[in-house]
Amino acid sequence: MVFSSPLFLCYFLPVFLGLYWLAPRAFKNAVALGASLLFYAWGGLSFLGLFLGSVIVNFFLIRGMAAEAVRWRQRVYLITSVVINVAMLFYFKYANFFVANIAAVQNYFGGPALSWQKVVLPIGISFFTFEKLTYTIDVYRGVNKPLRSFWDFLLYIMLFPKLIAGPIVRFHEIAGQLDAEGRYPFETTDHKLAGLFRFTLGLAKKVLIANVLGEQADRVFSLDPTTLPLLTAWAGAVAYTLQIYFDFSGYSDMALGLGRLIGFQFPENFNSPYISRSITEFWQRWHITLGRWMRDYLYIPLGGNRVHPSRLYLNLCTVFVLSGFWHGAAWTFVAWGAYHGFFLVLERLFLLRIYRAISWFSLLPTLLITVFGWVLFRADTLAGALRYWRALGGQNHGPRIANLYFGPEFTYTLLLAAAASLAAALPGVARWELRQLAATPLTTGAAWRLSASTVLLLVLSLSYLVGSSFNPFIYFRF
Repeated sequence: MVFSSPLFLCYFLPVFLGLYWLAPRAFKNAVALGASLLFYAWGGLSFLGLFLGSVIVNFFLIRGMAAEAVRWRQRVYLITSVVINVAMLFYFKYANFFVANIAAVQNYFGGPALSWQKVVLPIGISFFTFEKLTYTIDVYRGVNKPLRSFWDFLLYIMLFPKLIAGPIVRFHEIAGQLDAEGRYPFETTDHKLAGLFRFTLGLAKKVLIANVLGEQADRVFSLDPTTLPLLTAWAGAVAYTLQIYFDFSGYSDMALGLGRLIGFQFPENFNSPYISRSITEFWQRWHITLGRWMRDYLYIPLGGNRVHPSRLYLNLCTVFVLSGFWHGAAWTFVAWGAYHGFFLVLERLFLLRIYRAISWFSLLPTLLITVFGWVLFRADTLAGALRYWRALGGQNHGPRIANLYFGPEFTYTLLLAAAASLAAALPGVARWELRQLAATPLTTGAAWRLSASTVLLLVLSLSYLVGSSFNPFIYFRF
């Protein structure tokens, strides 16, 4: 079950919100937890027992760690918890990848065929693994005390708005909200209205923009890249660049909106990344919660900026190769991470000085680097990505104009998406901060505008879903 499905929108969400809002405060966590278990079981019932078992083991390991006064014994509990979580992630997400590569090497050298029953990937395993790790590490570091209630811990891990596509919520960011009393100040009508608008805004970004662009991007990327005309290749690459932003940021908007509807305040995950003037800035604006997680739990422990420049560059590349591998078990993702790490090193060496000298003109090279990177992310193979790059460079023989008919729906959506992505770069264009809007009581006029906008976006999105069968979920590999 995904947020943009009619099943979720028309049945699951209304029933859940009705039960949650009507429930006494003492039972709200039980309603949220029951809904989260049902939500996960709907698409991953066979993994639910394993999931719950891992949460139980982690909870008691952390309780044991917190009860120890001797530091080295605490470290034993910490290492045990980290190893269990990382081992689960590697087995379910990467076992097929490593076995396939070993089999390819054996086949190359004429060795015996390797038989292997492919492992099925549990939905959302990367997100909930990172959240279990952050809880363990933060308790060990003394950032937060361990939860006394197992049910609160289970709710933190399994809360369905963030379960399958993030954002990655660190334990200390919502620790005070796991008790229903801690959410009480955020359960006002204004917060609920702002949350509902945020959800429908994300739904519209996913359904009305990302899906339209994604359908055409899939058509282009399914073609032989050696025969792609120049404009067709660029249309596909730009469509995918905008698709992945509006899809992923749309899901984040939906998650933040759902959280606000039940009193949770999740961290922001996107901040107009396509107006970045460097790859360094891009990663401060794109998938913010992952970037912060990598910084605090990998980059800084490796030494961060407090090491020799050569070590610093190695740390950057290591973190981004791992970030790429986190996104998917394929060499294209590893290469995508290394690609971004390479440009981050170049920026530390000299590119940032050039970008500062040319000011806003640095938007263009940054955007080009990003688009070429998304081709690597989207391609099925490294060879396919290289051939697509050649097409983008006009190296293919043949016509330079598109051989596909991109209809008016695609054209208008592409222009709308590009304008929305770059609007924040224009002087004097103010960003509408929903957090500030919800922090104070809404005026009557603002409430009516939010309500009308919510209804309009919801009707348009549902109409599209009813009339179209194309509604991909692109995070199944995460």
